[in-house]
Amino acid sequence: MIEMIIIGGSAGAFNCILSILKGMDKTIDTPIVIVLHRLKNIESTFEAILQNNTHYTVKEIEDKEIIQKRMLYTAPSNYHVSLEENFTFSLDVSELVNYSRPSIDVTFESCSLVLKEKCCGILLSGANNDGANGLKYMAENKGKTIIQDCKEAEFDTMPKAAKNIYKNHTELNIANIIKTLNNEPR
Repeated sequence: MIEMIIIGGSAGAFNCILSILKGMDKTIDTPIVIVLHRLKNIESTFEAILQNNTHYTVKEIEDKEIIQKRMLYTAPSNYHVSLEENFTFSLDVSELVNYSRPSIDVTFESCSLVLKEKCCGILLSGANNDGANGLKYMAENKGKTIIQDCKEAEFDTMPKAAKNIYKNHTELNIANIIKTLNNEPR
């Protein structure tokens, strides 16, 4: 049973995220974490747009926040997000990973370390390699790992990097990612 869904992406991923959220069954309440590369120190309507497209309550992650069901959490710009053993978030401003902060790798790896087979990582469109190593780590810990179909991704560098270092991720188009999430045991 999946206890957390973590979605990572960069260039070309935003509309994919909206499609996934719109298509999710309204009975799903598994916490979702979205790590999206975005500009630092720029006021954004990111959370408001997400809120208009989901049945979840959307909020930006705060340090030491307790994770709850039916919540969609977004990684704040310029902070790495980690999951702690007590099911809270931890934020830090340590060095960039794959030129990114927040780093998808950092979040995938920490969630996998805590949740093992009870997490689902989804890596979408993006123009760098962030997320590939973290998704491999998650797969090795028996978590469910999905990459966006490289032929569908607007920028296939991210899902292709994940596929190149670990062949056993499930590669799905957005429609099938939605079906998979909707059919996951709860």
